Amino acid sequence: GVEIVRLSRLVGKDEADAAKSAMQDGTAKIVVGTHAILADDLAFDDLALVIIDEEQRFGSEQKAAMRTLADGVHILTMTATPIPRTLQSGFVGLSDLSIIATPPNRRSPVKTRVGPFDDAAVRDALAAERARGGQSFVVCPRIEDLEPMAAKLQALVPEQTTVTLHGKMKPDEVEDAMLAFAHGEHDVLLATAIVESGLDVANANTMVVCHADRFGLAELHQLRGRVGRGARRGHVLLTTEADRELGEHARSRLEALEEFSTLGAGFDIAARDLDLRGTGELLGDEQAGHVQTIGIGLYRKILERAVALAQGQPEPDEVRPVISLGLPATIPSDYVPEPDMRIELALLLERVSDAATLDTLRVEIEDRFGPMPATLLTHFGLAELRLRCRAAGIAKLDHGPKATALSFTPAMSAVLQEAGIEDRLDDAKWSKSRLIFPAPEDDEADPLAHANDLLDRLAAVMPAAEESDEA
Repeated sequence: GVEIVRLSRLVGKDEADAAKSAMQDGTAKIVVGTHAILADDLAFDDLALVIIDEEQRFGSEQKAAMRTLADGVHILTMTATPIPRTLQSGFVGLSDLSIIATPPNRRSPVKTRVGPFDDAAVRDALAAERARGGQSFVVCPRIEDLEPMAAKLQALVPEQTTVTLHGKMKPDEVEDAMLAFAHGEHDVLLATAIVESGLDVANANTMVVCHADRFGLAELHQLRGRVGRGARRGHVLLTTEADRELGEHARSRLEALEEFSTLGAGFDIAARDLDLRGTGELLGDEQAGHVQTIGIGLYRKILERAVALAQGQPEPDEVRPVISLGLPATIPSDYVPEPDMRIELALLLERVSDAATLDTLRVEIEDRFGPMPATLLTHFGLAELRLRCRAAGIAKLDHGPKATALSFTPAMSAVLQEAGIEDRLDDAKWSKSRLIFPAPEDDEADPLAHANDLLDRLAAVMPAAEESDEA
């Protein structure tokens, strides 16, 4: 057979030393462990595959360390609710993404209710579960919340026995508490979020979550997954403080749990979490890497190009015209309050590839946010001008107080020189792949309108310019 060893803080020193020795000499073919496998004194004979279960429980540094445990190691991460960064990496092609949407046989959706903590509702929920021969979880966000809640439960359901579980207990105490509850010795397991993974008690099908607004969306879904794991339907009561008004984000999280309560809803919840939280700390001080140095737009462009090349796609030879008109083109915060959304809209405008997409984006923005302010209209005008420049083979358009210069790509420059473009435009001067036009006489002239007028004139005298190769 295949020798399997385990490593965690619950494993004794002698067993751990034997496991490390077996992994180093290749006797053990599989190790099941926690982050203990990242210990400095651990070596592998021939590590080929690392499977990270419940990946949301590991930090980015820990997951990065697992990827370097061996050269060429294959990584498989599994979770019911991928964190936003993991989900986004799948969307942009950095990792393959597979979805298992089929639930186990005989599994029923968990009934989820949200509301303020009510003694009668909690008592009824726990009593109903005990009446059908089942057990219950009561979950608190902090260890210091457990003792007051234990006293409250004693008052609400004195006929039920309670066992407590949290992360600061000794390993043998944790194991004793979990086994006692799993064996049916207690009616209620009062715990912190430590129960969100690794605990499978088919007889426990009711959960009361206290201060549910203090938990993350994915964390709440993981907690909900502890009940309804057998043939009986699970019930979850997400409670909040009765006299405390919820913030917008907390309310959105709890509403999402009620909305996505069907089996296999983890991916939908992860996508909602991505909408609520964004893809991660891309612009702040905590971001690892050089995003702040090169800017988010260039970072994403480099990332997408690298992914395409890694997938064997030809490197795109596209023109991304640079437009310099000195115009304010911003998305005001009072029009789009969410910073992530403003960044995303700016990226869409910067990377829009055709006029139809630009028109669709315009309609969607106005439909969602209302009539656009002047600075955002300028943003759209610049995006439209960028599309025209790309079609005309213009790599750069500069507008200043004395002149406007159109800098062409090498291919288009050769076409224009052969056609004698300077002779076809009376006021234009050709210089080193550039057409230079004098500034308009009216100092108050709109630079955007002036630039579009120059492109109209260019198209009129050189119709082939906009139809030629964009390279």
